[in-house]
Amino acid sequence: MALALKFERLIQQPQIEDYADLARLGHVTRARVSQIMGLLKLASDIQEAILFLPKTAKGRDPISARDVLKLGSIQDWEEQRRVWQKRLISV
Repeated sequence: MALALKFERLIQQPQIEDYADLARLGHVTRARVSQIMGLLKLASDIQEAILFLPKTAKGRDPISARDVLKLGSIQDWEEQRRVWQKRLISV
């Protein structure tokens, strides 16, 4: 999430023209940049919650990148919030 916000700031600078520039700068594929930028479609309260998730001390993170990326594909923020809450309850 933090990377998506950083990329958003960079794309507003004149020397960064598009996702391809970001991909080169970040040493990732354009597809990965698109996935990262898709996180900006999340409701702002969900973005904030993701930014402040506690560190996982041991094992896997309870919420995966796949979960969050799927959530970003939901256009309705209220539906996003329902799915997010449901996911948090099951963790």
